Amino acid sequence: MAGAGMKEIKTRIKSVESTKQITKAMELVSSSKFRKAKERAQSSRPYFNTLYNTVQDIAKNTGNSRNVFLKERKVNNVCYIVIAGDRGLAGGYNSNILKAVLADNKHKTGKVISIGKKAKESLSKRGYEIIDSIESVEDAVYEDANRVAQRAMEAYKNGEVDEVNLVYTEFISALTQEPKVVKLLPVTIDNNNNKEEVKKSKAAVQYLPSADAVLGYVLPKYVSGSVYGAIAESYASEQAARRTAMESATDNANEMISKLELVYNRARQAAVTQEISEIVAGASSAQ
Repeated sequence: MAGAGMKEIKTRIKSVESTKQITKAMELVSSSKFRKAKERAQSSRPYFNTLYNTVQDIAKNTGNSRNVFLKERKVNNVCYIVIAGDRGLAGGYNSNILKAVLADNKHKTGKVISIGKKAKESLSKRGYEIIDSIESVEDAVYEDANRVAQRAMEAYKNGEVDEVNLVYTEFISALTQEPKVVKLLPVTIDNNNNKEEVKKSKAAVQYLPSADAVLGYVLPKYVSGSVYGAIAESYASEQAARRTAMESATDNANEMISKLELVYNRARQAAVTQEISEIVAGASSAQ
């Protein structure tokens, strides 16, 4: 670049400045969206945690439940509910979700319920069958989450799939987001509690008309709530990742502009020095 002409260097500086304006604008937009997304993610957690604990408690009280969503079976077909972004320019956010699916899926094929344009594009190209989708993560509401959750439960109940996994990005902090694969169906009962705690739970709570009936009512809400909570977590993660990526791109643009300006000033100084040398040489030859 040092040997390039001053005109080319100036053109390059203008090009980088234009790019910087775009990345800075995207950083500001992501920062604004991130604040709202973070609040939504944090407010949805208590609801999901309450549903999870309720389902676990009821499942432990049902004993030999006949509920189909509690029965383990041989896994031949898997359905993934995959949440990725609506667009790119978010660092490794979208590619990390895709890697999580491919790493978990031993058969490298299966059915997918995609949430976000990038999930649908990436997995359909790799041969996965898209059985339902939500086009936009940003515009997704609880009714959308409930619809795809019902589709996943229907596929499991009818024997189309033997397992349903939820793939999303957990929001930990503005700088840390972690891709996760969580088994939704069949519901896995957490047996970490000891027998005394289970006995206390049975003594303290009565389910009417029966624990099995209550479980049948609560389970669909648990699956829907899990999907909606994962959408909220993923959207906050996407905005945080994009903000960080655009901030880094803006910093890199500033650094590049500084280096180009230094090269430009040196080229200009060299041109002025050469001009002075030519004038002095001309004056000397005239004498």
